[in-house]
Amino acid sequence: MIDYNEYFDEVIQAHVAIEQWLAEERDACELDQLLTRFSAQFSMVSPLGRVLDFAALNELFQMAGGKKLGFRIELSELHGISLHDGGATVSYREQQTYATGLHSDRRSTVVFEKIEGKILWRHLQETFC
Repeated sequence: MIDYNEYFDEVIQAHVAIEQWLAEERDACELDQLLTRFSAQFSMVSPLGRVLDFAALNELFQMAGGKKLGFRIELSELHGISLHDGGATVSYREQQTYATGLHSDRRSTVVFEKIEGKILWRHLQETFC
């Protein structure tokens, strides 16, 4: 059986950090820590089709930090797609809930790089359900 657990753990831990960064007032050094999870060549396609690179992700997190009080992320349906020496590709479902009651549901696929034992987010594709 193929073991994706370290990649699933990274999905979970990254979303814990993202939720905390967005939902709570945090120290700026925590953003630096969060961004170390992402490759310098990171790319993302948002659910609305917007393409972001690492710089845009950084800007997005800087602007949104602590501004979504009560924001929650729930993950489910983690599935391994491909595992290789240089990383893995996994998918998951992400449900976001805002304090206002607004809810968002998306399916995501992430390509991970593994460099010197460190797992990095290389590409993320999100699609609204």
